[in-house]
Order: sequence, then structure tokens, then C-alpha cells
Amino acid sequence: MNPDGNLERLLESAVVNHWADLTRGTPAGLIHIEYGFADGGTLDYLKVWSSLSRGHWLLACEYWMSANTFHAAGIGFENGYQSEGMADVLEVAMQHQSSFVLPPNLGRQGLLQISTPTAEESAAAATLISEVFDRLASPLTQPAVA
Repeated sequence: MNPDGNLERLLESAVVNHWADLTRGTPAGLIHIEYGFADGGTLDYLKVWSSLSRGHWLLACEYWMSANTFHAAGIGFENGYQSEGMADVLEVAMQHQSSFVLPPNLGRQGLLQISTPTAEESAAAATLISEVFDRLASPLTQPAVA
């Protein structure tokens, strides 16, 4: 499992593991994950932005914990992006926030920047995601029924 239980590491691993989907097969690029907090200190939303050319950013997907007039709850892909695997990881990350160490709420949006991963980073990301899914599926992590 993610040794420090850090949610940001899981989000970074999701991007690395689904790099080809987020960069449309282009070998080099840059991905940003922007996130914001709800009043209770949990993440309210995250947005994944892709840049395939310098200075040109496209919204790839976003995940909202609650719906409002402008967006639905859950994941939505934009600008022709699609990744079922990325959707699965973001769903787990956002719905199981209490299982992770959340980034500190510094009263502003958070931002992660991920550059083109190495083969080693890709392998480590796949391992981390697999371990997180296994841990969260384990009956030992489920609350006891009284």
C-alpha cells in the first residue's frame, strides 16, 4: 500500500498509470491536477488538465463530490478525453478520502504537476494503484457490523 497513505501520491499515480489516455498517446506532455476543499476539510473537487503543447491547456476530466447547477456529482470527461481506468481510480480516491492522508487545506486550491513519467515511475504507479485497490477491497478494512 501507499507507504504514507498520501492521497496526492495516489492521484499522481493515477495520472502516470493512465498517461497515454491523458496525453492522447503523445510521449511527452504535462498534466496538472487542481483540487479544492469542502467546508469539512475533505476534497470537494479535482480537475485534471493536459498540456500537449507549451501553454495550451485542455480540461481532461473533473470529479465533483456534490452536484450543483453547473455540474453533476462524480466524474466527467471533457474535450474528447476518456479513460475508464482513470475514472475508476478517481472514484476510489474521492469516495475513500478518509482512508488517506489528505493534503493540507491552505485556504486555496491545491495543484499537482506531473511531467512525462519514466518506465520506473510507471511501474511504481501501477503497483501503488493495485495495492490501494486490494487494500480497500480487503474485508479487514471494512467496518465491523454490530
